[in-house]
Amino acid sequence: MQRHFADDLIRRQRELEHPLCVGLDPHLDRIPALFRQGSMEPSAPRTAVAIEAFLAAILDRLGDRVAVVKPQIAFFERLGWRGLEVLARIVERARGQGLQVLLDAKRGDIGSTAAGYAAAYLGPQAAPTCDAMTLNPYLGRDALAPFLATARECGRGLFVLVKTSNPGSGDFQDQRLEDGRALFEAVAEALAKDAHELRGPVTGWSSLGVVVGATYPGESERVRARLPHSLFLVPGYGAQGGDASAALKGFVRGPDGRLEGGLVNSSRGILFPPGSDTADAAAWEGAIDEALARAIGELAEASV
Repeated sequence: MQRHFADDLIRRQRELEHPLCVGLDPHLDRIPALFRQGSMEPSAPRTAVAIEAFLAAILDRLGDRVAVVKPQIAFFERLGWRGLEVLARIVERARGQGLQVLLDAKRGDIGSTAAGYAAAYLGPQAAPTCDAMTLNPYLGRDALAPFLATARECGRGLFVLVKTSNPGSGDFQDQRLEDGRALFEAVAEALAKDAHELRGPVTGWSSLGVVVGATYPGESERVRARLPHSLFLVPGYGAQGGDASAALKGFVRGPDGRLEGGLVNSSRGILFPPGSDTADAAAWEGAIDEALARAIGELAEASV
């Protein structure tokens, strides 16, 4: 039986009893002293070594405590070809530890270019092979078509930008159409048919998900009304100001009575918590473990 991204994710989250996703965003100027090597300039060979060691140590701290990690591709591309090699190895390491990998790349192009992106990260010969990725829908439905086809063929997940967490999201996403709908609502409605077709046979959740920020809980409810079975990827929790209750606003009660229906991302709050910028390994591990436990606890409590 072919694997299904949403079924796999939801089943694992039900076991863990929380929806935390850890974002792997290795900001060069925030890498702790314990891991820094040389100048930490993007083009320096030792920088890529330092980033890989840092992220490998983060994955080791995560253990089996979360279901999914989300590497942001820009931080790896900044390091040139060495960074892309690091990305491939980190993705392989994460999946080898039983984690699902959601690549935050926000791709959105047409024709053979879109097909190339889909094959590069989600296809059967992808290197690295990711379980899901983020997409930008603003070139139209034909920009999504190759990704949808690959998701169906390979059991992968997709997360389409609908209502993002950044302050400027309303510049375009909140624009009103002639019928009174906001643009983000129209985007959500345009995804409904495909989302229904990509529902999992076990949980009923769809592998066609959407990005809905924790900083806009009211809007998340409006998106949920239009996409009742789509997983939400929720940025904006923690460092960006969204609290746990707001992050889960668009979730629904599952069979165990807990809120489910997506994943809540925390990047800086887990990777760079207070006390982690140290050269002391034990102190660094303690800071990461404390931040992880706090986020898991908050989200688990809010989901009850």
